[in-house]
Amino acid sequence: MDVEFVAAADGLATCPRLGLPEVALAGRSNVGKSSLINVLVDRKALVRTSKDPGRTRMLGFIRVERRVVLVDLPGYGYAKVAQSERGRWADMVDNYLAQRCELALVLLLIDCRRDPGEAEFDFVEWLRGHDRPVTVVATKIDKLSRAQRSTRIQRIAQALGTSACDVIPFSAVTKEGRRELWARIEMLRRAGLPSEPVP
Repeated sequence: MDVEFVAAADGLATCPRLGLPEVALAGRSNVGKSSLINVLVDRKALVRTSKDPGRTRMLGFIRVERRVVLVDLPGYGYAKVAQSERGRWADMVDNYLAQRCELALVLLLIDCRRDPGEAEFDFVEWLRGHDRPVTVVATKIDKLSRAQRSTRIQRIAQALGTSACDVIPFSAVTKEGRRELWARIEMLRRAGLPSEPVP
């Protein structure tokens, strides 16, 4: 798989123009975004994983097979940084999600062992209000037994006002969910670049 880390941007103005549909990954700082990206592109350490949450502080653009771009967004919730810095991150992410014409899909990652909170619910509603397609990914699914999985996925779906069949279980350990995620991404890629977002 031809994969290239293209650029890190600190705002909408510095985002690269690659002419490809973009898939943004969002979620709390310890939810496993870096691990998911590494599994998706079949690399062990394209994106550095860390035990210290909040390491991603810019928008990271990763071109895959010159067909799609994965965009690693800064996580939220646990980063040990100043309030002013968290505010800057929020503005940067909001501007990207609201105004980026190439954005085709947002993957919202949620740890399968916890219920979505108000932040996740508000985020999904905000995306829907801006006509941004969103897919929920339940990460770390290998931590649950078969008996627990269905209940947890149902709770996540219910909390976010979506269907359980629209929540993709994922494990960076077993790589479960990789094929399903690529199928979802490919479906949107074939639909072409999105039109102008709702202001």
